[in-house]
Amino acid sequence: MSMNQPGIPPVLILSTGRCGSTMLTDVLNLHPRILSVSEFFSAYQLSAFGRRRPSGDDMWNLYSVQSNRTKLALRETFHELLYPFGDPEARYTLRTIPPIMAITLPNLTDRYEELYEELEPVVRAQPRQSPASHFRRTFGWLMNRFDRDVWVERSGGSLLVAPLLLRNFPEARVIHMYRDGRDTAVSLSGHPAFRGLLAKARRIRAWGVDPVRSMALVQRFNRLGYWMDNFADAFIDHEKLPYEDVTPADFAAFWSELVRVGDRAFGHFPPDRLLNVKFEDVQVEPERELRRIIRFISPELDDEEWLRQASAIPRPTTRSRFDQLDEATRAAVTEACNPGLELLGYPV
Repeated sequence: MSMNQPGIPPVLILSTGRCGSTMLTDVLNLHPRILSVSEFFSAYQLSAFGRRRPSGDDMWNLYSVQSNRTKLALRETFHELLYPFGDPEARYTLRTIPPIMAITLPNLTDRYEELYEELEPVVRAQPRQSPASHFRRTFGWLMNRFDRDVWVERSGGSLLVAPLLLRNFPEARVIHMYRDGRDTAVSLSGHPAFRGLLAKARRIRAWGVDPVRSMALVQRFNRLGYWMDNFADAFIDHEKLPYEDVTPADFAAFWSELVRVGDRAFGHFPPDRLLNVKFEDVQVEPERELRRIIRFISPELDDEEWLRQASAIPRPTTRSRFDQLDEATRAAVTEACNPGLELLGYPV
């Protein structure tokens, strides 16, 4: 942490995914005082907090070696990875890339290879401690490295693990970014990672367990969540999952359940700890909404030049993909979305 703005509490951007949160990461990445951390927790999910007191070597293994979970995640999100696999000088392939190199480090600098080499001894030297303490030290080192004052982490679909993240980072504030669930559900349905997640959930329900509704309970116990995550992967053949059986209404119900998870996890937070950001408002009034966001992070980070550049990034979308669905599908999606739409104040 630099000496200019010590003590700004960290921020977690929590969302359902496919709602503009990546755009918000890009916007904050332009700010000269913010360490905008992208997709750090997304590949690891529950495994990030699976060990009670890991060593520095354990943590470097998490960041640098693909597990079965990260192999699948990288394959499903290949089109979103920032690492330039096509570059003749690229050191890694999709099979060999360290998870932290796929998006997180290239998002911070175009000298990501050097940063990776610098980071290794720093992480390995960390003593045995809780995973959250490891993450704080790593983010703190990165803030010093880039002379930033606060870290803001954003991972797609992070509402799913909101209880876990907030239990491990009780000092963090929350920016909750959301979008009309009907449009979000259609976007989720076209994303390979979310299609895989819901197909996997459908298979697990056949065992008598609803993995989404039980997720908050599982996250109360780090080891239990880690064990269940790996147990499911060990007994599920991802090549034989019922991908085609998942409907747009299933994605709508999933979206609505995630909104409820978020409401239970942080809906009671006071205004100085929770900022609700509506994607549609950012599109229509980017300057107003981005000023609101930066002042929530810290009023001392107000920067008119940043605001001018950042406000040019959000763009209004064209025709809604939800409106292009047939009438019966629209009705099913709307009905499944209704609980979440009501919680967020959308007209139904």
